[in-house]
Amino acid sequence: MLIDYHVHLEEGPYSFSWLERTAKALGYFQPNVSLEHGSKAKIEYEMNQLSKRLKAGCYSQEWLDLYLKKAKEVGLKEVGIVDHLYRFQETKNYFETALNLDPSDSIGALQSYWLKNVMTEKMDEFVEVILAAKKRWENEGVSLKLGIEADYFVGQEQELAALLEGKPWDYVIGSVHFVDGWGFDNPQTVSHFEKQDLTELYTRFYETVEKMIRSKMFDFVAHLDNLKVFNFKVNNESFNQKWYERIADALLETNTATEVNAGLYYRYPVKEMCPSVDFLKTIVKKGVPITLSSDSHFPDDLGKYVAENKTLLQQLGASNLATFQQRERIMVQIQ
Repeated sequence: MLIDYHVHLEEGPYSFSWLERTAKALGYFQPNVSLEHGSKAKIEYEMNQLSKRLKAGCYSQEWLDLYLKKAKEVGLKEVGIVDHLYRFQETKNYFETALNLDPSDSIGALQSYWLKNVMTEKMDEFVEVILAAKKRWENEGVSLKLGIEADYFVGQEQELAALLEGKPWDYVIGSVHFVDGWGFDNPQTVSHFEKQDLTELYTRFYETVEKMIRSKMFDFVAHLDNLKVFNFKVNNESFNQKWYERIADALLETNTATEVNAGLYYRYPVKEMCPSVDFLKTIVKKGVPITLSSDSHFPDDLGKYVAENKTLLQQLGASNLATFQQRERIMVQIQ
């Protein structure tokens, strides 16, 4: 059975590159081969499609149906759609407390701009849209799950619990995208890596990941080694293996699942799955429950590399995949 449990509907900031990527997604599902590339007629057609998309929004049935169409195309049986917690206006205080948003600092200024332009939606609207679509997807042979990806910050557990409370999540994903208030996966701040002692940086990152796991707030935790996003790594096998073991033990002891996430492989310079093969070997050997994720942010990327990663898990000795329903984990046999 093929599954994809880490799928996003949209993410700003809203720029010309975002429009271009959206046009590419629309073109995948609605190709107009009769219009010549570079022609005025072609660009008029694309502008009209983009205008409709912007007016309808990312929670429209039309946009969501593209994900369903792709799921059927690649043979997915279960799809979990999530949104980043920072997409929702209700979480403003949570992120402002944790992030460097100092306008006098170059990273702070960039992140202030970023947060303002990605935090555009309402959580209740997202929940209602996914719940309303479940029956339609089920009738098409695909089980749709409602998830949320929540950034974890040490010391802000109570505030996070309050933000997540009372919603009918099928699962909650925990993730770490920030170290010391710095969003390390932002291409505009990549030079900050060059100022770091990488061993110390990775230590702080993994310590945060471990605390996230041991908080027991999450059904599974995402992309365990995504700090490698721009290829800055610690080339010390014993250091890395120590942390692979420590993180795997934390997952096992707290009965928390994780994922094989393809996002860095096809969207970022490192071009590697999360976790790395060596990290994954340790996790599988310990018997940690694992699910599959494309980490797609557009419908044409849905399901990318989940089949390949399912095969990899089988080769490493895993016999089951983790799925979720109303915060309950259900293990299904890999077939």
